[in-house]
Amino acid sequence: MPVWYNAGMNTRHNQYTAIVERDGKWYVATCPEVPEANGQGESEPAALENLSQAITMVLDERRRDAIAHAPADAHVATVCMA
Repeated sequence: MPVWYNAGMNTRHNQYTAIVERDGKWYVATCPEVPEANGQGESEPAALENLSQAITMVLDERRRDAIAHAPADAHVATVCMA
């Protein structure tokens, strides 16, 4: 049975939902908000740490790609969510 972390309708800055499932001796963690990211580890904390790193990598790549393909006259800004 999956375990849900930070489940809820409101995603806050730097908080994402993690679904952790046991697969043999491994724990596998996925994130519905960033489906390209997943983590695994021999313990639940290790899987969550691995997922956190994967989410960071995916979002960094998305950001770089979006900025690289923005129109030349576009302004790039940062929006912070509370």
